[in-house]
Amino acid sequence: MNLATLFKDKTIKAKSKMAQVGDWLLSGALTVHELLAFSETQTASDKATCIEALEYATRKKPGIADEGLLDFMTATLQENEPRIKWESARVIGNIAKLFPTGLSRAIDHLLVNATHSGTVVRWSSAFALAEILKLDTADNKELLPAIESLSLKETDGGVQKKYQDALKKVKKKAKD
Repeated sequence: MNLATLFKDKTIKAKSKMAQVGDWLLSGALTVHELLAFSETQTASDKATCIEALEYATRKKPGIADEGLLDFMTATLQENEPRIKWESARVIGNIAKLFPTGLSRAIDHLLVNATHSGTVVRWSSAFALAEILKLDTADNKELLPAIESLSLKETDGGVQKKYQDALKKVKKKAKD
C-alpha cells in the first residue's frame, strides 16, 4: 500500500493512517520529504494527519529531521487549520534540539500561536517554546521575557504549566 491508496481508503480512520505513516517513516520505507510533498496536495485534514505522523515519528526518532522539515513546519505554523498549527508546533518541539541556531523564524510564529483562541494550539506552542527555551541559545535573551509574560497572561492551567516548568529549569540551570 502507498500513501495515495492509504489516504483514499475511507474505511481506515485518521489515527490508523497516522500510525501507519509514522511507522513507514521510522522504518525508512517512506522519507520525510516524500511525505511533505504528498501532504502539500492534500486537504487540510489529511495534511494534518501527515504532520501528526511526523510528530509521532520525530518524538520517537528526532534524527529523521533535517532543516527542510524545520522550514516546512515553521511555514505550516501560519496555516489557518488549528490541527495543522498544533501538530507543526509539536514537531518543532521534538526536533528543536537538532537546530539550536535555526529557530528564530519558528519562535516568531510560535509566539503568535501562543495567543491563539484554541487551547490545544496554545498548549502545543507552549510545548515547543519551552523545549526551545531549555536549549539555552542566544534566542533566550528575547524568548525568556516573552515566555514569562505569556505564563502570567495564560488562563489555562495546562498551558501555563508548560511555561512554568521550562522557566524553573532555565532558572535552576542559571543558578548552578
